[in-house]
Amino acid sequence: MPFADPHVSVTQTEDGRWKLDRPLTYSDDGVTAVIEPGYVTDFATVPRIIWWLVPTYGNYTAATVLHDWMITDLLPTGQITSQRVDRVFREAMKALGVSMPRRWLMWAGVRWGALFNPDRRAGWHKTAPGVLLISALALPFLLPALFVVPSLLIFALLERLFK
Repeated sequence: MPFADPHVSVTQTEDGRWKLDRPLTYSDDGVTAVIEPGYVTDFATVPRIIWWLVPTYGNYTAATVLHDWMITDLLPTGQITSQRVDRVFREAMKALGVSMPRRWLMWAGVRWGALFNPDRRAGWHKTAPGVLLISALALPFLLPALFVVPSLLIFALLERLFK
């Protein structure tokens, strides 16, 4: 298995941020990572309106920490491309037993995120056909989120008004 031990142990540092308590080691597809204790992650960066479909953590948590680390620590060195970071993420999820629909949906999500990040945008067009196809197939599952948006906005306003 690519992860020496896929169990992630963390301590919450602030709302939505977690610090690794022990190392997370991954080696596969030419990528070797030893993510040291103290590394801070937010797990899967998922828009709140679809947490019901893709929670921020799950059986893919080790892969999300690896993905965060590759973006923050490996990508800036030029040792890996953004497309490869996301492919390794998808392959790491497969090794963790994540279902095919979920790992491809999450891959499309991180590729969309790459499009809107200037540091990750280069070469996005190469994966665009796959991202667009998966997004079109996922649309029926994502449409219910549109009904959640007004409720989230109202609740956020109430939270600000009544701290």
